[in-house]
Amino acid sequence: MKNQITAVLSLSLAFFCAGCANRFSTGKSEPRKGDEIVVAGQFFHTGTRVVLWLDPGGYDGYRVERRFGPIEKSSWEISQAENKKLTTPNRYGLRKAHLTTNEIEQVRGGGWDLPLLQSVVDQFVMHFDVAGTSRTCFLVLQDDRDLSVHFMLDVDGTIYQTLDLKERAWHATTSNDRSIGVEIANMGAYSAHGKNPFAQWYHTDTNGEVTLTIPERYHGGGILTSNFVGHPARREPVRGTIQGDDLVQYDFTPQQYDALVKLTATVCKVFPKLKCRYPVDADGKLIPHKLPDDQLKNYEGVIGHYHIQTNKNDPGPAFNWDYVITNAQKLMTGGPLTKPLLSPRAAELQAK
Repeated sequence: MKNQITAVLSLSLAFFCAGCANRFSTGKSEPRKGDEIVVAGQFFHTGTRVVLWLDPGGYDGYRVERRFGPIEKSSWEISQAENKKLTTPNRYGLRKAHLTTNEIEQVRGGGWDLPLLQSVVDQFVMHFDVAGTSRTCFLVLQDDRDLSVHFMLDVDGTIYQTLDLKERAWHATTSNDRSIGVEIANMGAYSAHGKNPFAQWYHTDTNGEVTLTIPERYHGGGILTSNFVGHPARREPVRGTIQGDDLVQYDFTPQQYDALVKLTATVCKVFPKLKCRYPVDADGKLIPHKLPDDQLKNYEGVIGHYHIQTNKNDPGPAFNWDYVITNAQKLMTGGPLTKPLLSPRAAELQAK
């Protein structure tokens, strides 16, 4: 009997170990699909291209040295000596405003669990970068200004994630503890009656087609898509009022809108408190100015930088809130998306 029991135990152990071997193979690589974002150390699919700070060609917000310029001059000590705007080696912090003392002790070493993070994050802030490309945006944030943001969205629709969403990025002052931020590559909005840099960035041909033209001094801008030719979603600059100012701005590219819809749906799905909506007045119209402090304090959802600070106007009058939010809502529920945004040339080709 003893031998039989021993044999049964040995056989059971063999089956168990075989199961372990099938499930976990030592040294086996587990490739990603390339559309994942990182939230509290976990991967979540978006359905669109994402380059992480972990990836070749990524932008690492955890680094303390400058990303660009000579590497021998990139250390924190030399960077601080050469750029007095840099006051701390870290460009991010800890989300602790709404945590208990015990929770702060838990997470200060990186020990965020997803449910705790979900209880804290309830805003997704839209920015334009006024840098034109994500590479220049990261240069400004990391090398020049001691700032950070979770995502950068380039003109070709590539999303760059620079920090795990557990981190408190420095991008939106009073909302930093509770928010996720995305910098969308775009030259921004300007007074309708003043100067702007549009002539350097947008070229209109004889057929009225508008092409995004990155100035030569940017050496291609670091765009990931080879031979990418960008067009704003609308030919003409869009005019509108934000913070009481009459502004004009070229629209974002269709590729950016497509990626942003998917990213917005993803973060709203991962964070239940972050409602897939934008700030509206009693008539259901977009609020084009900073929210009153009490309203901002209680607001949960997608929000513009100008809803948080009176001295900001991003993401600008051209940003198509209805398109982004309506399609993100449909994506979350599996419903059909509305007709995709297309540049005029793309629309003409599709119609043929």
